[in-house]
Amino acid sequence: MKKLLFYLSICIFIYADTYPSFTQQELKKSNIADYVNTLVKYKKLSKTQQLRQINFYLNQMLPQYDVITQHKEDQWATPKEFLNLGYGDCEDYVLIKYYSLIKLGFDERKLFLTLVKEHYSGGYHMVLSYFNKKGLPPLVLDNLSYKILDLNKRKDLTPLLFINSTGVYKTNKYYRLKKVADKYKEFEEVQHKVKQNF
Repeated sequence: MKKLLFYLSICIFIYADTYPSFTQQELKKSNIADYVNTLVKYKKLSKTQQLRQINFYLNQMLPQYDVITQHKEDQWATPKEFLNLGYGDCEDYVLIKYYSLIKLGFDERKLFLTLVKEHYSGGYHMVLSYFNKKGLPPLVLDNLSYKILDLNKRKDLTPLLFINSTGVYKTNKYYRLKKVADKYKEFEEVQHKVKQNF
C-alpha cells in the first residue's frame, strides 16, 4: 500500500501544472528519474531543509561553461535542457533551483535570479536569492558553495540585479527592492521555452 501511495504521489508531482513536468519517455533517463524522485522526497521537508537539500543536490551536477556545451558565450538553459545535458554554468544552476523550489511550493515572488560581481575573480556570476522576510538580506544559493548564507555574509559578492517573473530590481542597503525594468531578455526567452515545457 505504501508503494502504491508513493507511486501515486510521484505521478501527481510529475504531471502537476508547475514546470518542469516530464513524459514517460523522459522519465526513462536515470538523471531525470532521480531528480523527480528527489523532489518528491523533499516535498515532506520544512522550507529551510528544502533550500539546503535542493542546493546540495543540484550542486553535485558538473559545471561547464556555455562556450563548451552550447558553443555560445551566454546561453541560458531551461531545467529540462540542464538535466538532459547533465551539466551547465552558473545561470543554469540558478534556473533549475528557481523552478525546483517553485515546484516545491515556494512563492516565486520571493525568489530572484541574482546577477552579482564576484570579488575574488573580478568577474560576473549568478546566484539564486530567497527573500524570506522583508527588510532582511536574502539567503543565497550558489553553485560554488554548499553553504546557504544570507547576502550580507557573502562579502565576496556585490549584487547588481535581482530578476524574476515580476521584473528586474535593485536593492538599497536595507534590502528593499526597487524595480528598474519590466523584463530581462534572457529570462524572457527561458520563460517562453518553459511555457512550452521545453
